[in-house]
Amino acid sequence: MTATPTLYDWCGGYDGLLRLTEVFYDRVLADPVLEPVFRHMGAQHREHVALWLGEVFGGPTTYTDQLGDYPSMLRHHIGLAITEEQRARWAGLIAASADEAGLPDDPEFRSAFVAYVEWGTRIAKANSAAGATPPPELPTPRWGWGEAPPYEG
Repeated sequence: MTATPTLYDWCGGYDGLLRLTEVFYDRVLADPVLEPVFRHMGAQHREHVALWLGEVFGGPTTYTDQLGDYPSMLRHHIGLAITEEQRARWAGLIAASADEAGLPDDPEFRSAFVAYVEWGTRIAKANSAAGATPPPELPTPRWGWGEAPPYEG
């Protein structure tokens, strides 16, 4: 029996996720709701997000090893005061960007992907609120297939 691939492997690994973040952040910078939040993002932001998603989806621990742990990532959101409109737009744009980036379009992958995006954007919003203090120690989340295994045709 063949082992079930990780979400990271299924979506094309780092290359697939980097394509996603390139497409996505091009859209973000053209979006009037999100552009103000991201106009000053660093040159490596897209790569860092691809590394983060890769680690969460079962790939290498490069983000944690090189850029910091989960609480460090959460602290990047402090003080951003993300609105529900911005959160929902971010989630919708990244989900829509997956098609253009060539990520798998099977329902099992997209369900797991969108579930993480919904969960993660709500955490980012909560940690962006005034007075938010992310916990000092948390393990990096690892996202899997959930209830539906990948399609094996």
